[in-house]
Amino acid sequence: MSGSRHTRTALVTGASSGIGAEYARRLAELGFGLVLVARRTELIDDLGLELRQNHGVPVSVLPADLSEPADLERVEERLRADGDDEPPVDLLVNNAGRGDGGPFTRQDPDGIDALLDVNVRAVVRLAHAVLPVQIARRERGLKGPLGVINVSSVVGRFTVNPGGSVYAASKAFVTLWSESVAVEVAPHGVHVTVVLPGYVRTDMSRGAQEGGVPDFAFIPKDQVVRESLRAWAAGRTIVVPSAQYKAAEGLLRTLPRSLFKAVARRFS
Repeated sequence: MSGSRHTRTALVTGASSGIGAEYARRLAELGFGLVLVARRTELIDDLGLELRQNHGVPVSVLPADLSEPADLERVEERLRADGDDEPPVDLLVNNAGRGDGGPFTRQDPDGIDALLDVNVRAVVRLAHAVLPVQIARRERGLKGPLGVINVSSVVGRFTVNPGGSVYAASKAFVTLWSESVAVEVAPHGVHVTVVLPGYVRTDMSRGAQEGGVPDFAFIPKDQVVRESLRAWAAGRTIVVPSAQYKAAEGLLRTLPRSLFKAVARRFS
């Protein structure tokens, strides 16, 4: 790893597949060193080897289940590094998530806890670990983009979402919280961007793919990654990839709640 051309480091959660692996590949192409975080150790080991061979960037793997407090603390500790022993993290990509669904009263309470731990608690805790370090580095005169990308979902804009109530609420939280934190850290020259994709072909969306959601509703993983990285570098707070989801998100923000509830009752 010595002599690498990289000058920046990104930590990506949920990096073993799907959008997370796509972020890792794109960031490696851009010359970032990487810290890959995921539960599936073998997959991130393989991805790390691929990125080192193809792009010559340093890659470390940090196996972690972010619903487990001890694992979450280990990732937080890595994000607090300020260059003494390990390179500091210029970009945190909070991508890990759980998509458990079904009627709320039939969901496993432990599954609900795990979803909230990964989709909400870990996202907040990891950003809280890295942002003070980034602000301090900016105050020391560091140039170049610093900050966080939080992967949310356009479903968080729905006012009601039967069959996915906890998931949708977790994403609504991530979006609103990201917007507020972005305002707080912007004066320090640190960017927080939240990305709201629609359907993307990943392991998490397999149920939707098998459930008859039409092909045109899915957008490519690389589009989500490209558009969100551009938005983050430019200091934009919200990005909705693809024209169809931009239009849908705008409509969802203007429709009355009564209409959402009527439609939800009709199809639930």
